[in-house]
Amino acid sequence: MNNLVITTPTDCEVVITRAFDAPRHLVFDALTKPELLRRWYGPEGWTMTICEVDLRVGGKWRFVSQQPSGKVIGQCGVYQEIVPAERLVNTETWEDWDGGETLVTTMLREDGGKTAYTSTILFPSREVRDVVVKNGLEHGAKQLYEKLERVLATLQ
Repeated sequence: MNNLVITTPTDCEVVITRAFDAPRHLVFDALTKPELLRRWYGPEGWTMTICEVDLRVGGKWRFVSQQPSGKVIGQCGVYQEIVPAERLVNTETWEDWDGGETLVTTMLREDGGKTAYTSTILFPSREVRDVVVKNGLEHGAKQLYEKLERVLATLQ
């Protein structure tokens, strides 16, 4: 049920789908509350050092994570649309790489207490999308969402 699926339906998009054994309001909380984000965001061994969330349309967010090697990765963006427990749309840029701005649309659908998660990432170009995919998107996402699943289990 919880298998991660990553597809590239267009030249500039990546779609990530996964199911979580938790109601969508808990998944939404885990995606938007700093105290929960700090517990799961980033692959195994990474530590989130900064987690700022201004959860309102036009509000900014910023995450900074440190890899086990010591390398620091920063991401930031602006919330474009928020429908609690259903839909979250935000921009995203990287602080250490000029890949341009992406648009991330996350949808949550609940059925029987389980949540179908779909995140569509629209990259500024095919080249940027391909760099992200080739640099370990699938491996990192798998670890990230396994950690999220474990956090969600503690919230129920």
